Amino acid sequence: MSTQVEIAVIGAGPYGLSVASHLLAQGREVRVFGLPMQTWHEAMPVGMKLKSEGFASNLSDPTGELTLERYCQLNGLPYSHTGTPVKVEIFSAYGRAFQQKFIPHLEPRMVSSIERVPNGFALRLDDGEGVRARTVVVATGIKAFSYTPPELDGLSNDLVTHASCYGDAEHLAGRDVAVVGGGASATDIAALLRARGANPFIVTRRPSIRFQSALGQRSLLDRIKAPMTGLGPGWKSVLCVHAPLVFHAMPEDFRVDVVRRYLGPAPAWFVRDQVEGHVPVVADAKVAKVEAGGRGVRLQISHSDGVTRTLEADHVISATGYRVDLDRLTFLGDGIRSSLRRSDTAPALSRHFESSVPNLYFVGPAAANSFGPLMRFAYGADYTARRLSRHLAGVSVRKGNRQDERFTALSSERSRP
Repeated sequence: MSTQVEIAVIGAGPYGLSVASHLLAQGREVRVFGLPMQTWHEAMPVGMKLKSEGFASNLSDPTGELTLERYCQLNGLPYSHTGTPVKVEIFSAYGRAFQQKFIPHLEPRMVSSIERVPNGFALRLDDGEGVRARTVVVATGIKAFSYTPPELDGLSNDLVTHASCYGDAEHLAGRDVAVVGGGASATDIAALLRARGANPFIVTRRPSIRFQSALGQRSLLDRIKAPMTGLGPGWKSVLCVHAPLVFHAMPEDFRVDVVRRYLGPAPAWFVRDQVEGHVPVVADAKVAKVEAGGRGVRLQISHSDGVTRTLEADHVISATGYRVDLDRLTFLGDGIRSSLRRSDTAPALSRHFESSVPNLYFVGPAAANSFGPLMRFAYGADYTARRLSRHLAGVSVRKGNRQDERFTALSSERSRP
């Protein structure tokens, strides 16, 4: 037997918690499933700091009552709008405090399957409970979308893992570890490995690792030439932050290309001292093949000048980021996935985050190809929560009005002599 609910939110990261807080404030019947801030708590390196500035790292509640700044004030933690990097442990704890305040009845269970049924969806939870929901909001974040390139596939987890597998890396102490990638994930995991007594080296296709610069004091001219936004400075970022619906109206090929290229991998300025001069970098290097052998793994490397060579390591970590792919969301039933219109490998969404399957919505990174790079960052949670909750409130009113009209018509019919 299944229980009934109006709205089910799947995922309890910044987007799922923000959307749920707005819906609950409207008095909606909502159940939220997932472990609060799971990706931030489990899949980010210990000691990592967010690239986002403090002012851009808030979850969204309707009145802005519990910002990161307010949380830090209440707990005696350092904070500034810019210039003080936010520790991942603080951000994760902030998210859990947000959940306890605004979504106290969150259910730390996972959704194992969703199927379409008349008037909504049938959800099956990992403990076997069935739930019927009229509307489903998928807010699963990035954890399901970890990307390992084909050339690193095929070996066991004893030899090759993705950077999202770490929290901590104590078990790699004393071992030589190849970190493949040239962005923030690569430098963050390399810094963690070094702190844990491992011997990391970075392999990147780029000619060099280009770290972001600290913002520092910005002159009036700087602020005019490159206004500050939650995605960083620049007029392109201004458009991303303030005009997601304009982005939505652009041709699909343009949108997909912008999301792929804009604000690409770039290590933060505060990681530089932990990596530069301490972690060897094999630059301009493409991994052509990996195979078991030697101390653990042999990597065949090719350079743009035609030079090839073989490197050896005890272990390889793929710090190659995340790619949204609906086929990775295995809890979605085959009937749903086959019915979803796609923008590249992500869901194609309406102006209100609704997919081609009615009453099925996607938020967070899965919405980036429709709404732009803003959706790849926690900063986009406020826009999303406000727009989606307003839309769903309107849907509820319209449905209620139609039900009232049907009831009035039926009553009139029955009152006729």
